Amino acid sequence: MTNLAWTRRHIISLADFSPTEYESVLQTALSFQGVLSRRTKKVPTLQGQVVANLFFEPSTRTRSSFELAAKRLSADTLNFSPGSSSLTKGETILDTAKTYLAMGTDLMVIRHQGSGVPATIAQEMDRLDAGVWVLNAGDGQHEHPSQALLDLLTICNSINPDQPTIEDLRGKKIAIIGDILHSRVARSNLWSLTACGAEVHLAAPPTLLPKAFADAFSTPLETEKGKALRQVFVHWQLAPALEDADFVMALRLQKERMTGHLLPSLREYHRQFGLTRDRLKACNPKVKVLHPGPTNRGVEITSDLMDDPQLSLVSKQVASGVAVRMALLYLMGGTRASTTLSPR
Repeated sequence: MTNLAWTRRHIISLADFSPTEYESVLQTALSFQGVLSRRTKKVPTLQGQVVANLFFEPSTRTRSSFELAAKRLSADTLNFSPGSSSLTKGETILDTAKTYLAMGTDLMVIRHQGSGVPATIAQEMDRLDAGVWVLNAGDGQHEHPSQALLDLLTICNSINPDQPTIEDLRGKKIAIIGDILHSRVARSNLWSLTACGAEVHLAAPPTLLPKAFADAFSTPLETEKGKALRQVFVHWQLAPALEDADFVMALRLQKERMTGHLLPSLREYHRQFGLTRDRLKACNPKVKVLHPGPTNRGVEITSDLMDDPQLSLVSKQVASGVAVRMALLYLMGGTRASTTLSPR
C-alpha cells in the first residue's frame, strides 16, 4: 500500500482535498486493483470493523460497490433500506444513525436525497465522541466524492496504464456535458480534476448551467509557484467544449430533481447536446468517453458510442469503483484504528 500519510476522518466533500490526498487515494486504489486481479481477492485489513451502508435513496452501482469493497477488506457490513426501516414509523435520520452506532458501527457510508445529511451525521458522531468516521456516498445536489475519485482513477489509468499519477492530468482538456445544475458528480469532479491541473469545460443548455455556476469553484489552488485559479469554462453550445477535448463525460438528465420546464424535449436535448460518434470528431483523436450512470441511452449518448470498447471507459468506471471504495475505507479505517477512542 501507499506510504503517503492520511489524516482525514470524514470524507464529505472534495472542495478542500489536497493533491497529496488525491495521490494517496490513487496509489492505494492501484494497489487494490492488484488485489482484485488475484485469485484470492480478500484481505484482512478491516477485520473486526463494522461498515454500515445507510442509503436513504435508490442506488445500484454505488451501494453494491461499497458493500463489495467492505467485504473484500473483511469488514462486517450492515445495510439499511428506508422502505423497511423505522423511518416509516417516524424515526429521525439522526436516531437511525445512533441506532447503528449502538450496534457497534465503525464506518458509515451515507447516501441521501437531501444535501448536507452526511455532514450533519458526521457532526453528530463527533459531538458524541463516537469514533465513527462518515463517508458521503452522494447527497442531494451537493457532492459525490467517491464517484469523482473513481473517475480520476479511470482517467489516469487511461492516460498512463503503466504508472498512473495525478500529474498525468495536468493540461488535459476534459469536457463535462449535460445536467450540470443538478449533478453532484459534476461538482465533485470539478474539485478533483481542476486540483490535479486539468482544464474543465462545461456544456449544457442555459437552464441546466447557470452563468454563475463556475463562480462556486473560484477557490484558488495552492501550487509550488503560489496560488492559481482553477481552469473552469462554461459553454451553452456543445462544439467549443468538445474541440480538442481529451476526455468527454456525459451526465444523466435528472428529471426527478427538475422543477419546471427546463428542457423543450428529450429529442431536442439530444439534437443539441447528445454525444454521438460524429460529434466526437472535433475532439482529440484519442478521446475517451465517460458516463457515471445510470444512462438514458439515445438521450445523453448513443448506444453504439457507449458500448464501443475503443472509445468508452464506462465499464472501466464501474470496475474502478470497487478499488477506489476499498481505498477510501482502508484509509479511513486505518486512521480510525490509530486514533485513541473514548469508550462508547
